[in-house]
Amino acid sequence: MGQVGAAAVCAIIALTVVIGFVKELPVFTLFCEGAGSGAETAFRLLPTLIGLITAITMLRASGVIELITHVLEPMFGQLGMDPEIVPLVLLRPLSGSGAVSYVTELMAEHGADADVSRMAAILSSSTETTFYAAAVYFGGRGYRSVCYTVPAALCGDLAAVVLSVLSIRLFG
Repeated sequence: MGQVGAAAVCAIIALTVVIGFVKELPVFTLFCEGAGSGAETAFRLLPTLIGLITAITMLRASGVIELITHVLEPMFGQLGMDPEIVPLVLLRPLSGSGAVSYVTELMAEHGADADVSRMAAILSSSTETTFYAAAVYFGGRGYRSVCYTVPAALCGDLAAVVLSVLSIRLFG
């Protein structure tokens, strides 16, 4: 199956080049301009991504995530959520790889069919890495204000949390 995907990518690239030549476009020049534009975007995003990764690393290493988890566990417990899900709720908007690592640990500890594992799977697949996505998309376009986007996205994440709990409690 991997060979089919690789062949499809090669075919699409070849088709693009052929169409460019048929239309008498300067294919190589356009490719170089596009690559340069992509590199400029990557360099423009770099400070934002370094700052975000540094902040996430500092939060995890300092124990702030664990402190917030400990404070929020009683509230989430009232909602019927397993306390072990709270770190995932806090990590997912910040770090996709951190969230995947945590879900993997939960599944290794409890098994894939446990309620906590299924809730983690639903939660991690129905939420977004809100702050990372905002940093990349808004930083890439040079926007400075995310005053409406981030709160709306966090409301979506909260809805996903509530619905993941409900789905496991009702159907699980």
